[in-house]
Amino acid sequence: MVKKLFPLVACGGIVLAVVSVVATQVSGNPGLDPVSMTISDYAARDGGNTIELAMAVLGVASLALLAGMRAAGAPVDGWPARLLGVWSAALIGAAIVPTTGAELGLTWQTEVHRMLSVAAFVSVPAAVTMLVGRFAADERWKTAARPLEWLALAGGLGLAVITYVALPGHGVMIGLVERLLLTAEVAALGVLAVRLLQLTWGPVLHDRLIEWRTRRNFVTYR
Repeated sequence: MVKKLFPLVACGGIVLAVVSVVATQVSGNPGLDPVSMTISDYAARDGGNTIELAMAVLGVASLALLAGMRAAGAPVDGWPARLLGVWSAALIGAAIVPTTGAELGLTWQTEVHRMLSVAAFVSVPAAVTMLVGRFAADERWKTAARPLEWLALAGGLGLAVITYVALPGHGVMIGLVERLLLTAEVAALGVLAVRLLQLTWGPVLHDRLIEWRTRRNFVTYR
């Protein structure tokens, strides 16, 4: 029964984290510019509690996703599993050690938070890229291979752009680029979570539907 809870926790956590972050960005301080500010800097200047909690929830949901995929026999062993583990741990760590904001200078919290953020952003595109070929060869996970391929491409391009923006680009529109990259990464996790949910609960719901139809027909013909 515990194994069947993993996809529910994964899907629920991803949805909750996304809704929380989007709601915070929409209803946040109108004086803050999400296009030029990273999510972490935005959170530091806008109170930050909701975004930090959403990061922790997404980290836990990602751990549940990894555990559920392993329990379902998904071909994630090796580096994909390690990278997804790094993503989860980095998110939880970044939520525990938030950035202090640019106005306080470069503190140790900000340094740690940035390193964790970099580890998280790099991990998902790398893991998804490795999973595309494995899923394409696995009949149960084959349907997820094509959308993951496109999302891996989007994540790779996002990493290249955010690297340019953060270094020679002097941070121009870094907030927008970071949010687009994060959207691609969370979308990839969403694809994995939905497929895991289908594989875990699909047969159960199918059996329940057949049982219900059998009982209804029995009562009808009785």
